[in-house]
Amino acid sequence: MTRFLERRRLLASLVVLPALAAGLSACSDSGSEAVASEHAAAVEAPQPEATVDVEALMQPGALPEKAVGAEDAPVTIVEYASMTCPHCATFHNETYPALKEKYVDTGKVRFILREFPFDPRAEAAFMLARCADDKYFPMVDVLFEQQRSWATAENASAALLQISRLAGFTQESFEACLTDQELLDDVRAVRARGADEFGVTSTPTFFINGAKYPGARSIEEMSAIIDGML
Repeated sequence: MTRFLERRRLLASLVVLPALAAGLSACSDSGSEAVASEHAAAVEAPQPEATVDVEALMQPGALPEKAVGAEDAPVTIVEYASMTCPHCATFHNETYPALKEKYVDTGKVRFILREFPFDPRAEAAFMLARCADDKYFPMVDVLFEQQRSWATAENASAALLQISRLAGFTQESFEACLTDQELLDDVRAVRARGADEFGVTSTPTFFINGAKYPGARSIEEMSAIIDGML
Protein backbone atom coordinates (compact mmCIF):
# COMPACT_ATOMS: atom_id res chain seq x y z
CA MET A 1 0.00 0.00 0.00
CA THR A 2 2.86 2.40 0.82
CA ARG A 3 4.48 1.78 -2.56
CA PHE A 4 1.17 2.40 -4.32
CA LEU A 5 0.73 5.72 -2.53
CA GLU A 6 4.27 6.77 -3.47
CA ARG A 7 3.56 6.04 -7.14
CA ARG A 8 0.36 8.10 -7.03
CA ARG A 9 2.08 11.13 -5.50
CA LEU A 10 3.23 12.71 -8.76
CA LEU A 11 -0.19 12.40 -10.37
CA ALA A 12 -1.90 13.89 -7.34
CA SER A 13 0.59 16.75 -7.14
CA LEU A 14 -0.43 17.93 -10.60
CA VAL A 15 -3.85 18.80 -9.21
CA VAL A 16 -2.94 20.33 -5.86
CA LEU A 17 0.18 22.27 -6.82
CA PRO A 18 -0.38 25.97 -7.45
CA ALA A 19 0.05 27.12 -11.02
CA LEU A 20 3.66 27.73 -11.93
CA ALA A 21 4.85 31.28 -12.39
CA ALA A 22 6.50 31.92 -15.73
CA GLY A 23 10.22 31.40 -15.36
CA LEU A 24 9.99 29.16 -12.29
CA SER A 25 12.05 26.35 -13.73
CA ALA A 26 15.45 27.97 -13.20
CA CYS A 27 15.69 28.88 -16.85
CA SER A 28 18.82 30.70 -17.84
CA ASP A 29 18.54 34.23 -19.20
CA SER A 30 21.78 33.76 -21.13
CA GLY A 31 21.19 34.23 -24.82
CA SER A 32 17.48 34.89 -24.44
CA GLU A 33 17.71 38.39 -25.90
CA ALA A 34 19.46 37.04 -28.97
CA VAL A 35 16.47 34.88 -29.86
CA ALA A 36 14.34 37.97 -30.36
CA SER A 37 16.87 39.81 -32.52
CA GLU A 38 15.94 38.09 -35.77
CA HIS A 39 17.11 40.98 -37.93
CA ALA A 40 20.59 41.28 -36.47
CA ALA A 41 23.42 41.51 -38.95
CA ALA A 42 26.34 39.10 -38.84
CA VAL A 43 26.44 37.27 -35.52
CA GLU A 44 29.71 36.15 -34.03
CA ALA A 45 29.84 32.69 -32.56
CA PRO A 46 29.47 32.97 -28.76
CA GLN A 47 32.26 31.53 -26.66
CA PRO A 48 31.45 28.32 -24.80
CA GLU A 49 31.20 28.44 -21.06
CA ALA A 50 33.15 25.19 -20.76
CA THR A 51 33.90 21.96 -22.58
CA VAL A 52 33.20 18.39 -21.50
CA ASP A 53 34.56 15.05 -22.59
CA VAL A 54 32.53 14.08 -25.66
CA GLU A 55 32.99 10.36 -25.11
CA ALA A 56 31.60 10.67 -21.57
CA LEU A 57 28.77 12.91 -22.77
CA MET A 58 27.68 10.34 -25.33
CA GLN A 59 27.67 7.40 -22.92
CA PRO A 60 24.21 5.83 -22.44
CA GLY A 61 22.23 7.06 -19.46
CA ALA A 62 19.24 5.78 -17.53
CA LEU A 63 16.93 6.20 -20.53
CA PRO A 64 17.45 5.51 -24.25
CA GLU A 65 18.50 8.61 -26.17
CA LYS A 66 15.85 10.53 -28.05
CA ALA A 67 17.58 11.84 -31.15
CA VAL A 68 16.92 13.08 -34.66
CA GLY A 69 19.40 13.37 -37.48
CA ALA A 70 22.11 11.25 -39.02
CA GLU A 71 24.19 9.19 -36.62
CA ASP A 72 27.34 10.13 -38.56
CA ALA A 73 26.59 13.87 -38.63
CA PRO A 74 29.74 15.96 -38.07
CA VAL A 75 28.05 18.00 -35.30
CA THR A 76 26.13 16.60 -32.34
CA ILE A 77 23.96 18.85 -30.19
CA VAL A 78 22.81 17.62 -26.78
CA GLU A 79 20.18 19.82 -25.17
CA TYR A 80 19.18 19.58 -21.51
CA ALA A 81 15.70 21.11 -21.16
CA SER A 82 12.82 21.47 -18.75
CA MET A 83 9.30 21.28 -20.16
CA THR A 84 8.09 24.14 -17.93
CA CYS A 85 10.97 26.46 -18.84
CA PRO A 86 9.78 29.45 -20.93
CA HIS A 87 13.24 29.90 -22.49
CA CYS A 88 13.22 26.26 -23.57
CA ALA A 89 9.82 26.82 -25.16
CA THR A 90 11.14 29.91 -26.94
CA PHE A 91 14.02 27.91 -28.40
CA HIS A 92 11.86 25.00 -29.50
CA ASN A 93 9.11 27.18 -30.93
CA GLU A 94 11.26 29.82 -32.63
CA THR A 95 14.76 28.45 -33.27
CA TYR A 96 14.50 24.67 -33.47
CA PRO A 97 12.34 24.50 -36.66
CA ALA A 98 14.96 26.50 -38.59
CA LEU A 99 17.79 24.49 -37.01
CA LYS A 100 16.13 21.23 -38.01
CA GLU A 101 15.52 22.36 -41.58
CA LYS A 102 18.98 23.85 -42.10
CA TYR A 103 21.17 21.33 -40.29
CA VAL A 104 19.37 18.22 -39.01
CA ASP A 105 17.44 17.38 -42.17
CA THR A 106 20.56 17.95 -44.30
CA GLY A 107 22.69 15.49 -42.34
CA LYS A 108 24.95 18.09 -40.71
CA VAL A 109 23.62 17.84 -37.15
CA ARG A 110 22.40 15.09 -34.85
CA PHE A 111 20.15 16.55 -32.17
CA ILE A 112 19.62 14.82 -28.81
CA LEU A 113 17.13 16.00 -26.18
CA ARG A 114 17.68 15.05 -22.55
CA GLU A 115 15.35 15.61 -19.61
CA PHE A 116 16.24 18.16 -16.94
CA PRO A 117 12.93 18.82 -15.13
CA PHE A 118 12.82 21.29 -12.27
CA ASP A 119 9.34 20.52 -10.95
CA PRO A 120 6.63 17.81 -10.95
CA ARG A 121 4.83 19.27 -13.95
CA ALA A 122 7.97 19.12 -16.06
CA GLU A 123 8.57 15.57 -14.86
CA ALA A 124 5.04 14.58 -15.83
CA ALA A 125 5.33 16.17 -19.27
CA PHE A 126 8.56 14.32 -20.02
CA MET A 127 7.08 11.05 -18.77
CA LEU A 128 4.13 11.46 -21.11
CA ALA A 129 6.46 12.16 -24.02
CA ARG A 130 8.39 8.99 -23.17
CA CYS A 131 5.20 6.97 -22.93
CA ALA A 132 4.22 8.26 -26.38
CA ASP A 133 7.02 6.06 -27.80
CA ASP A 134 7.61 7.00 -31.46
CA LYS A 135 5.66 10.22 -30.94
CA TYR A 136 8.23 11.56 -28.45
CA PHE A 137 9.32 14.59 -30.47
CA PRO A 138 5.82 15.47 -31.76
CA MET A 139 4.62 15.29 -28.15
CA VAL A 140 7.46 17.53 -26.99
CA ASP A 141 6.63 19.98 -29.77
CA VAL A 142 2.98 20.21 -28.73
CA LEU A 143 3.83 20.52 -25.05
CA PHE A 144 6.19 23.42 -25.74
CA GLU A 145 3.71 25.08 -28.12
CA GLN A 146 0.96 24.85 -25.51
CA GLN A 147 3.19 25.32 -22.47
CA ARG A 148 1.18 28.12 -20.89
CA SER A 149 -2.05 26.12 -21.13
CA TRP A 150 -0.79 23.38 -18.81
CA ALA A 151 2.29 24.68 -16.98
CA THR A 152 0.28 27.56 -15.49
CA ALA A 153 -3.06 25.77 -15.23
CA GLU A 154 -4.73 25.37 -11.86
CA ASN A 155 -5.31 21.70 -12.70
CA ALA A 156 -2.32 20.58 -14.72
CA SER A 157 -3.50 16.96 -14.79
CA ALA A 158 -6.65 17.82 -16.72
CA ALA A 159 -4.74 20.08 -19.11
CA LEU A 160 -2.08 17.44 -19.77
CA LEU A 161 -4.72 14.76 -20.29
CA GLN A 162 -6.41 16.86 -22.94
CA ILE A 163 -3.11 17.26 -24.81
CA SER A 164 -2.22 13.59 -24.33
CA ARG A 165 -5.44 12.42 -25.92
CA LEU A 166 -4.18 13.93 -29.19
CA ALA A 167 -1.30 11.43 -29.03
CA GLY A 168 -3.66 8.50 -28.45
CA PHE A 169 -3.65 8.33 -24.64
CA THR A 170 -6.71 7.17 -22.77
CA GLN A 171 -7.50 8.05 -19.16
CA GLU A 172 -6.10 4.66 -18.18
CA SER A 173 -2.85 4.89 -20.15
CA PHE A 174 -2.37 8.49 -18.98
CA GLU A 175 -2.61 7.48 -15.33
CA ALA A 176 -0.49 4.37 -15.88
CA CYS A 177 2.27 6.51 -17.37
CA LEU A 178 2.26 9.06 -14.56
CA THR A 179 2.29 6.37 -11.86
CA ASP A 180 5.25 4.52 -13.40
CA GLN A 181 7.77 4.95 -10.58
CA GLU A 182 10.62 3.39 -12.56
CA LEU A 183 10.15 5.88 -15.39
CA LEU A 184 10.02 8.78 -12.93
CA ASP A 185 13.21 7.56 -11.27
CA ASP A 186 14.91 7.29 -14.66
CA VAL A 187 13.87 10.82 -15.70
CA ARG A 188 15.30 12.10 -12.43
CA ALA A 189 18.48 10.09 -13.02
CA VAL A 190 18.97 11.78 -16.41
CA ARG A 191 18.74 15.15 -14.71
CA ALA A 192 21.08 14.14 -11.88
CA ARG A 193 23.68 12.92 -14.35
CA GLY A 194 23.49 16.17 -16.31
CA ALA A 195 24.05 18.16 -13.13
CA ASP A 196 26.68 15.95 -11.52
CA GLU A 197 28.77 14.95 -14.54
CA PHE A 198 28.36 17.88 -16.94
CA GLY A 199 27.62 20.85 -14.70
CA VAL A 200 24.13 21.64 -15.97
CA THR A 201 22.49 24.17 -13.66
CA SER A 202 19.92 25.90 -15.88
CA THR A 203 17.86 25.28 -18.97
CA PRO A 204 18.21 25.18 -21.81
CA THR A 205 21.86 24.11 -21.83
CA PHE A 206 23.41 22.94 -25.09
CA PHE A 207 26.52 20.84 -25.62
CA ILE A 208 27.67 21.28 -29.22
CA ASN A 209 30.44 18.78 -29.96
CA GLY A 210 31.18 18.93 -26.25
CA ALA A 211 31.24 22.73 -25.93
CA LYS A 212 28.77 24.04 -23.34
CA TYR A 213 26.41 26.89 -24.21
CA PRO A 214 23.75 27.74 -21.60
CA GLY A 215 20.71 29.79 -22.56
CA ALA A 216 18.24 29.92 -25.43
CA ARG A 217 20.06 30.65 -28.69
CA SER A 218 18.89 32.26 -31.90
CA ILE A 219 19.28 30.48 -35.22
CA GLU A 220 21.94 33.05 -36.10
CA GLU A 221 23.97 32.14 -33.02
CA MET A 222 23.49 28.42 -33.55
CA SER A 223 24.52 28.77 -37.18
CA ALA A 224 27.65 30.69 -36.23
CA ILE A 225 28.66 27.93 -33.83
CA ILE A 226 27.77 25.03 -36.12
CA ASP A 227 29.28 26.48 -39.30
CA GLY A 228 32.60 26.83 -37.50
CA MET A 229 32.58 23.08 -36.86
CA LEU A 230 31.73 21.92 -40.38
